[in-house]
Amino acid sequence: MRAIIISSPDHLSIYELSNPEPAPGEVRVKIFAAALNRRDHWIKKGIYRDSKYPVVPGSDGAGIVDMLGDGVSKDLLNQEVIINPAINWGDNPNFHSEKFQILGLPEQGTMAEYVCVPAENIIKKPSFYSFEKAAALPLAGLTAYRALFTRGGLESNQKVLITGAGGGVSMFMIKYAHAIGATVFVTSSSEKKIKKAQQIGATDGVLYSSNDWDKQLQEKQPEGFDLIVDGAGGENFDLFFSLLHTGGKIVIYGGTAGKLPEIIPAKIFWKQISVLGTTMGSPFDFENMISFIHKHRIEPEIDKIFPLEDAELSFKHMESQEQFGKIVIKIG
Repeated sequence: MRAIIISSPDHLSIYELSNPEPAPGEVRVKIFAAALNRRDHWIKKGIYRDSKYPVVPGSDGAGIVDMLGDGVSKDLLNQEVIINPAINWGDNPNFHSEKFQILGLPEQGTMAEYVCVPAENIIKKPSFYSFEKAAALPLAGLTAYRALFTRGGLESNQKVLITGAGGGVSMFMIKYAHAIGATVFVTSSSEKKIKKAQQIGATDGVLYSSNDWDKQLQEKQPEGFDLIVDGAGGENFDLFFSLLHTGGKIVIYGGTAGKLPEIIPAKIFWKQISVLGTTMGSPFDFENMISFIHKHRIEPEIDKIFPLEDAELSFKHMESQEQFGKIVIKIG
């Protein structure tokens, strides 16, 4: 099979590998499309936790089940499926087990013509999705769903601030929140991305590069936000507390901007603020997300689709941070 292999931070190539065969309890999926996440970028750079080379990256993928391991129902054969990349979550829906891992590191990822995964980690592809749209859903869609609803508890009459509009997770959160009737504000790196965010459900937004971005948000939403969902962290994190009303929540799912600043404890306890972390989601979250997708007919925003042969260009496009929505690689 053909597979994308990262062998160093500066070297990504397509190689021929032996086709994998499913172990007991696994299925093999013939991949038709895969999608990039910021995680793949960090793995390529060698700065993701436990990064190693060589590696076949990719957490997101969609395709057709073409081989079954022992003990797997024959009903799954030839099914069009989406892969849930959260492997070995465990029995507790509140947090993952010690064996938890995300597809694509350390195990082979979806950027190959075939991948083997536990049978419990596949789910039927929505009929109104192409394989490309299906591949754009799993990691970002699941992360967004758990952050907004399982952890954030967002309700239809509430106001939410979503930071970093443009990436896959924020794109799904804007659509999810808008679908239930919540009021959505965003921060972003460009006016162009803010306008696109408004086209898919955001009410308004500000540039986080502005020196007074927090004051601009206070003017736009003087009553404060019920929920802020952030994937960056960094020195601006301290400003979120003044944007929340009493009893508000902050959910953080990433740290692309680096370490958090020193925070005055009173900013948290005096306003009864909850700060919550989240990573990916449980199987229950994934099933609920798929039901939500069907109910509200949520479709991902795909920024660009690259053929497998242009895999290097797809990574460069992500590194440019110009995209709005998901970057997809067409495999089959």
